[in-house]
Amino acid sequence: MVKKLKAMADKKSAGAAGLFDSALAGSVKDSAQQIWLAGMGAFAKAQAEGKQVFDALVKEGAALQKKTQSVAEEKLGDVTNKMTSMADDVTAKAGKQWDKLESIFEERTAKAMRKLGVPSAKDVQALVDRVDALAAQVASHARTGAKKTVAKAPAKKAAAKRTAKKAV
Repeated sequence: MVKKLKAMADKKSAGAAGLFDSALAGSVKDSAQQIWLAGMGAFAKAQAEGKQVFDALVKEGAALQKKTQSVAEEKLGDVTNKMTSMADDVTAKAGKQWDKLESIFEERTAKAMRKLGVPSAKDVQALVDRVDALAAQVASHARTGAKKTVAKAPAKKAAAKRTAKKAV
């Protein structure tokens, strides 16, 4: 009898498990069917609205690109202005240093030339001016002296004749 009861219990538990397995399989089958149908619906909707969504994405991308370009150009302009300003400052500083170096070189060269006794440009110009003044004086004396010489020449000839007569 125990064997009989045990066999019956095994049949009941097998029947319950079979019933449970069958219900689980049906539930999984229904879920899979619903997932499949949802995927098919999404695909159909994407096909229908795909072009519109694509066009909207293209428009948004173009707007974003324009905005990005304008910001980049603005930043580039700012950086260019800043670099130009820095270059101008460096050029000005370099020019001042170059002028300073040039004046130091000129001073040292002039000092060395003075030690050697070489006349400066001012000294040479003063001499040129003096020579020009003297040449002008000589020229003016030559003009006035030529007139006096012409007038004195006949007097000298007469004096020479008188001296010759006295000697005779």
